[in-house]
This record gives sequence, C-alpha cells and structure tokens, in this order.
Amino acid sequence: MSSTVPSAATAVTAAEQEPDSTLTLVRAGEGSGEVRRTVLPGGLRVVTETMPGVRSAAFGISATTGSRDEDAAHAGSAHFLEHLLFKGTRRRSALEISALLDGVGADHNAYTTKEQTTYYAKVLDRDLPLAIDVVSDMLTGSVLDPQEVETERGVILEEIAMYEDEPSDVVDDLFAARFFGADTPLGRPVLGTDETISALPRDRIFEQYRECYVPGELIVAAAGNLDHAAVVDQVRDAFRPQLAAAGDARPSGPRGPGAPVAVHPGAVLQSKDTEQAHLILGTEGVTRTDERWYALKVLSSALGGGMSSRLFQEVREKRGLAYAVFGYAGSYADTGVFQVYAGCLPDKIDEVLDVCRDELAKVAEYGITDEELARAKGQIQGSWVLGTEGTNSRMGRLTMHELGYPRHYSLEEDLALFDAVTMDDVRAVAADVLRRPEALAVVGPYEQDRRF
Repeated sequence: MSSTVPSAATAVTAAEQEPDSTLTLVRAGEGSGEVRRTVLPGGLRVVTETMPGVRSAAFGISATTGSRDEDAAHAGSAHFLEHLLFKGTRRRSALEISALLDGVGADHNAYTTKEQTTYYAKVLDRDLPLAIDVVSDMLTGSVLDPQEVETERGVILEEIAMYEDEPSDVVDDLFAARFFGADTPLGRPVLGTDETISALPRDRIFEQYRECYVPGELIVAAAGNLDHAAVVDQVRDAFRPQLAAAGDARPSGPRGPGAPVAVHPGAVLQSKDTEQAHLILGTEGVTRTDERWYALKVLSSALGGGMSSRLFQEVREKRGLAYAVFGYAGSYADTGVFQVYAGCLPDKIDEVLDVCRDELAKVAEYGITDEELARAKGQIQGSWVLGTEGTNSRMGRLTMHELGYPRHYSLEEDLALFDAVTMDDVRAVAADVLRRPEALAVVGPYEQDRRF
C-alpha cells in the first residue's frame, strides 16, 4: 500500500528550512486551515494552523523528550519536571500562573508520554497573547524551587498511589513491563516508581531542564483564530535569551528508529483483590511511519473499535462475558503494539481469553468481511474528522507531525489514505501481526501460580 497521495501539502523537513524563515506547508482546503511553519534562530519551531471560523485558540509547547529518554535510576524525571514547571518562575509565583489562566477561563494543563512532554492552554482568541506569555514563561523562567520540589514529590507519590488503585491502569503498565522488559525505557511507567521518585534529587531534575528544554528540542504549536506572524513575534520575544544562547543550533529531527526493540512474549499476573479481572492480550504492531499503519488501524477498528466490532459482538453481545472489551493499536518511532483489553468477572477469564484468541486466529487466517472493512473505514474517518474540529486537537496534530513525521499531512491526505486501504492490505497485516508471539497481562484475584 502506498503511503503517499496527491495533496496541497509540501513535503519538507525541518532541516530543509532556513532559520527565521516561514514556509506554508498545508494550504487552505476542505477540512483544513492554513498551516504555516517558522524556524527561529536557535532552532525553535513555531507551527500554526489558522481556523478563522472559531473564537478560541490553543497554544502549546512540547519538549521532544519523554519517559523513554530516562535511565532506570531516574525513571519519572520527565513527568516530575512537568509538574514543577507550574510551580513558579522568576516573574510569577505558582498562584499567579494559575490565577492568570483561570481568570480568562483557560483550559490549561500538561502531560508526559513515552516520547514527549507537552504544556498547553486553550483560551478565547483575544486571550492568546496571555497564553503565549504565561506558557512560554513557565518553560523559560522556571526556578525549580527546592521547597516546591519536595512538596511536589509528595503529590507525585499520591498520583502513583492513585494509579495503583485503578486496575485498568495497572494492567497497562504490567503489560508494558512484560512485553518490553521492566528494566527498559518503554517498559517502565511514565510516572516512575515510589523508589525512583523518592530518591530523585533536585539537581538531576534541573539538569534535565537545562539540557532538554532548549530551543532546538522544543516545538511551539498553536491553532485557532490567530495570525501566524503575530504568534511568531511574541514567541521570539519570549524566548529571546534562549535563542541567543542557542546560536546556530538546528531543530532536532523526528525521532527515528534505532536498534531493534526486543519484545518478550509470555504471561504475567499481578494478584490483586479486585471485583473484576482485567487483561491485556497483545502482540508487536508497527511503527508510526510504517506504510501498514493505516491498514492496522482499520483492522483494530474492525476487531474492537466499537459496539459493532467483532470482539464486542462475540464477547459481550452474544455471550455476556464482559462489560468492556476493545482492541487498539499503538505506535512508537521504532516499534508498536496491537492490544486487546477486557474486564470480566474473575471466573469468566478463561472463556473470555478463548473467545478473543479464537477471533484473532480467524482474522489472521481469513481476514475481515467487506462489510467490516467498510464500517471500520467509516468509523475511523468520522471520528478522525470529529476529533480534529477543536483547536486543542489541531494543535496536538501539529505537534504530532513535527515530533514524529517527515512532514505535515493534511486531513484530506489522512482520509484518502484510509480510503485507499484494501481488503488485501488488511488481510496481509492481520496475517503478520496477529500471528506474532503474544504477551498477556492479568490483574485480578488469583493465586500467583495461576496459569492462563
């Protein structure tokens, strides 16, 4: 299957654009605004999408670093730093930061993933200059006050405890630890552990801030009723000292595949006194730039993407074995996963696993039906469009393209690529991915020697 379709998008990488220049990447078209990109001296990228029909604007700054960039001793440091950047700068206290954004009704927060850390604020279009000022100040002027470090250490330990009380979250981390290895970057939890967070020194967090939050490793993205040139000017002013210090640095390129990522099939159980058993059954998937990515998304939708999906029908509707069951595909720069999640009564788990494995084997052997193919495409395309109508989602899409792809894809391109998926494409990716060695993670009230 080809991964290229005709469009108005211009294929260009960060390295092809001279600093302090602006290049139109995606021109106005049905479903898309105009996307413009400027690289400032020092390598800071500013990417915007103009959406004239809305009254809001979303502004975000992303660091090209996440939990997979940490070593084992400092697991959770990227997420710890994310918390601390809200705790005061040389210009503002933590209360002043939150009061300014709350005072204009902003939706503001941050998140850390395996491969990025993002800070954002969605505001009325008239308040975009305030959002740019405050979020930029957080990233350029944080003081990482030692007292705040200790206070936030307690907050993060509480967050870890909260997640450990949610079996559906625990099973996700348990699967990652089993599949990628508990001592590997992709296998460790984003939040870190009680042990690593308790021992993480302020100096180590500050070192990460100094090394990773430099212009060439940051992406500024904004979407909404905005003017690109005005956003660039304000960002340039906010980052002026950092841009000067960075000199002639270039933007970092998309995270590329390195050495092959080892995966480890097999089963793991965490015995926990829960009312339901929670399981994830999975295999290795594809990377985010693999040309089969679109076919795998169609496959995962047909198998477990909605109430009409095969797993939902077989497990819940026909047999009443589970309330929640779904399939999904996740991708990184150098690997991916295809997973099935189910939550069921503990005495139903063997039957649930049998049905799931049987359906996966059938699809690996025979593929899906024409009706399933059409329905999966329609579901994906509909949710794709609906999910990108807001300014927050458009901002996130700009960031995703800068972080992980060689160029920006228009919405029309994505829809066309899903349209181009054929029955043979789905059959081929199913025969490959669904026959790969499986891993299974289970959280539930079982004896530790229970076998599945």
